[in-house]
Amino acid sequence: METSYYDIQKTFMSGVTVLDIADPLVSFDSSTPADYVLSVMKEKGYEVAGVRQEGLVVSYVERGDLGVGPCGSFARSFEDVVVLADTAPLTEVVHALNQKPWAFVRMMGVVGGLVTRLDLQEPPVRMWLFGLITMLELRFLTLIERRFVDESWMRYLSPGRVEKARVLQSERRRRYQEASLLKCLQFSDKAQIIVRDENLRQQAGIVSRHRGDEVIKSLERLRNNLAHAQDIIAFDWETIVSMAQNLERVIELGGRY
Repeated sequence: METSYYDIQKTFMSGVTVLDIADPLVSFDSSTPADYVLSVMKEKGYEVAGVRQEGLVVSYVERGDLGVGPCGSFARSFEDVVVLADTAPLTEVVHALNQKPWAFVRMMGVVGGLVTRLDLQEPPVRMWLFGLITMLELRFLTLIERRFVDESWMRYLSPGRVEKARVLQSERRRRYQEASLLKCLQFSDKAQIIVRDENLRQQAGIVSRHRGDEVIKSLERLRNNLAHAQDIIAFDWETIVSMAQNLERVIELGGRY
């Protein structure tokens, strides 16, 4: 059964929320000595912690602010920082974490969670990102198939890249898996055809060949880091932010094949 654009939009816009990756917010009574709070935060690696009054978290402290006295003396208001709803989709999470490396999460009316850039290394986020890239690859495949009725797309690839596809095609046929040569190309090969062909580049919304090369290189690196469980925050943060900011466009490209 064909997957509808609505289903794809629903999956990638709201299928994964901040609750899938956030941690409970560690908190202390406002009367707790700041030096004790500081020692705990250093030991556990916490940058921020909640401050409780009458059992409820009403403010927060940053580790670098703590001095002498009760920790409540160094408390800051939640009004000055991003507090995400517990239903916030990953797009909102990435946007918030692009402004600051952490954000609070409101649960049942009170702040009770914390999400950091490190949490974006978690499997739900990796699957979300990999799914977006896969959609793009499928869209690239469809655009190329519609553009070329034969295999004239090969002029955009080196003989070596075409030969690698032929080897894979032979292996699939040996396993009784029929596949066209085009479908045996790697992600980078399909992307290169899109970028090199002006008509396809325009259809994909890529403003120039140079910009296309940059975008494809960053997407390929992210894809490889996702596939091999490598650090995606240290090396691919700008690409992740760009994908989140342009998610509607990514879904539109990948959702109508």
